[in-house]
Amino acid sequence: MLSLAQAAGDADGAFPLSEHVVLHLRQGGDAPAVHLLARAPSGELVGYAHVDPTDAVEGASAELVVHPLHRRRGLGRALVTGAMHVADERGGGRLRLWAHGDHPSASALGLGLGFHRARVLWQMRRSLYAPVPEPVLPAGVRLRPFVPGQDDQAWLAVNAAAFADHPDQGRWTLADLHARLREDWFDPAGFLLAEDTGQDADGALLGFHWTKVHGSVTHRHGEDEHAHDPIGEVYVLGIAPAAHGLGLGTALTLAGLRYLRSRGLDQIMLYVDESNRRAIALYQKIGFSRWSTDVSFRRQV
Repeated sequence: MLSLAQAAGDADGAFPLSEHVVLHLRQGGDAPAVHLLARAPSGELVGYAHVDPTDAVEGASAELVVHPLHRRRGLGRALVTGAMHVADERGGGRLRLWAHGDHPSASALGLGLGFHRARVLWQMRRSLYAPVPEPVLPAGVRLRPFVPGQDDQAWLAVNAAAFADHPDQGRWTLADLHARLREDWFDPAGFLLAEDTGQDADGALLGFHWTKVHGSVTHRHGEDEHAHDPIGEVYVLGIAPAAHGLGLGTALTLAGLRYLRSRGLDQIMLYVDESNRRAIALYQKIGFSRWSTDVSFRRQV
């Protein structure tokens, strides 16, 4: 399935599956996801849909991919229709459908089946050839790397508070965190924590910038192998509500960029909701520009 997704990503310029789906395919998990497969007469896997019906609040979610050489044959429509049947049986009919890259064909498919555009996610990028200013930390605040096994619970608490209104990030569990700590790309030195060192502060966690590097190694999935030029990512940036207004967002972002540049990278990416104008303004001020768009389509019943 991952080799199928890679073939589609190479053709489209956008990987068709999100990180949590890739983690589920690589590592497994407890979530009872439904896997819909489309095969050619030869038995070759040419289409796949991942349906997660477990979110009682937001409704089921689905992502799908069709091999570039097998498109325009109704496979995408059949996979979405199958996902709709799963949502009808297990989730009350509500369904969210992600289209990574916002391709016109995906929009036509979603809108034609009664979905509407519900959420837009920007990918933004910045060159590290441009100057990256030295971060200025508030008095009594220091940066240090994340320590697995020591900082897990404190980080989860701040992440939940920072993303209380975020439908995905804010509900991460210890298992979600550990699944990412087991990935080859995880680098504790690039997981920066801002902690309060003031009197009686007891090292309270005020914010964090978790960076990620894509493509620094060659990934192998079964018999298939692919490699691409490395690019850094502002993976998750969060500030505790009590620390808002201190300038930590800018300082943590710059600290992460300087760390990624020290690893020899020249490009940085990040994802941000189109509706989060404050975050977009911060990133634009630091030099990021919009690169591409992902869209979540929603079906209401």
